[in-house]
Amino acid sequence: MAEAGHRIRARHEFRGMRTVEHVFTVPLDHAATGGDAETITVFAREYVAAAHSAEETENLPWLLFLQGGPGGRGNRFGTLGGWSKAAAKDFRILMLDQRGTGLSTPADRNTLPLRGTAARQVAYLEHFRADSIVADAELIRKALGIPYWTIYGQSYGGFCALTYLSFAPEALRQVLITGGLAPLTGPADDVYRATYQRVAARNAEYFSWYPEDWEALERIARHLRSTPETLPDGSPLTVERLQMLGAFLGGNTRVDSLHYLLEDAFTDTSDGPRLSDGFLEQVHGVVSRGSNPLYALMHESIYGQGQATDWAAWRVLDEYPEFRPDAEPLLLTGEMVYPWYFDQDPALRPLREAAGLLAAKNDWKPLYDVRRLAANRVPVAAAVYSDDIYVDRKLSLETAATVRGLQVWETGDFHHDGIADDGEGIFARLLGMAASGRR
Repeated sequence: MAEAGHRIRARHEFRGMRTVEHVFTVPLDHAATGGDAETITVFAREYVAAAHSAEETENLPWLLFLQGGPGGRGNRFGTLGGWSKAAAKDFRILMLDQRGTGLSTPADRNTLPLRGTAARQVAYLEHFRADSIVADAELIRKALGIPYWTIYGQSYGGFCALTYLSFAPEALRQVLITGGLAPLTGPADDVYRATYQRVAARNAEYFSWYPEDWEALERIARHLRSTPETLPDGSPLTVERLQMLGAFLGGNTRVDSLHYLLEDAFTDTSDGPRLSDGFLEQVHGVVSRGSNPLYALMHESIYGQGQATDWAAWRVLDEYPEFRPDAEPLLLTGEMVYPWYFDQDPALRPLREAAGLLAAKNDWKPLYDVRRLAANRVPVAAAVYSDDIYVDRKLSLETAATVRGLQVWETGDFHHDGIADDGEGIFARLLGMAASGRR
């Protein structure tokens, strides 16, 4: 394996913590050989509680946090709070900008076309899945001189944690996972059949709390069918993009904010009622992939193992016509990615052809080693949220049963954003479970 180049960009201290900004040079393709192999950079920020002296810090064990996504950059903490406050008592935290995100070498509508044809873009992007993220982490661990570390995976970060357990378990002291037990086998279709049902139930729950919002949503949809409205980037707000407000349904910490958004939808103008600037601005923040284009590009590929995903969410939609944009009543959608995203979102239009080739790609490498997971010896503790609309409970428990020694804490008290709700409590509970697994 190659070695990672490493430099420290800056150090800072503020609000009870110290940060160190690390930049690593890693191979684009970890299987490539030769001195002229292409490299990219991966950025990571280290967080340490200022209460620890420099000497104490050197003796602290490391915790690698693997962010949700795909395509999400590492968290930027203004202060230590929630799970990070709990973790910083006993760990040095390393927060990755996973390859292609944040301050790592970017992959977006500006940089990807520089690769050339759509086929060349796909040849580049095939190195942006969990297997490459884990290989980056391994080079980083060795560059920092860390014998082994704890990893904490949230959502897609949990998928990456299972990949880590599959291919480099010797580097791991213990593993914590929240809302991120990926299905280890099977087509992406199974994922979307499960999540469409979960999202339908969550719609019903939300509108039982706010029954007046049925009419508010229907009024907006009727308006959009007859009156063009544009978002701040000049792109159209369509009914199907309106359905993307289902992103609010995925967590307890923001679900009620959907009500506040819908109640401010209209304003009176000389041309009659129109959607307000404030409403359109907020909707744009939900439906645009300008800040995380890899999410749309790579989302279905995280389920691809030896077969094409072929726009699975779009195909499975035929089995759930209640989610169509012409259905009445209108339902909000979840983490589904559809081909029309790449027509309607300016941040994605230049990547449309590449997205189609990614959906058709049928030679994805394995992300998990089921036999190795069945023989696992690393303590693993995972929170499974009973009503999670993004990572299905049943599929999660099937995975948990496959990983030897994995302890599950199932709870209905939280949704996918549990660590934003009570991160300190959830982290402490999982850490205690993992510790008991080492005895």
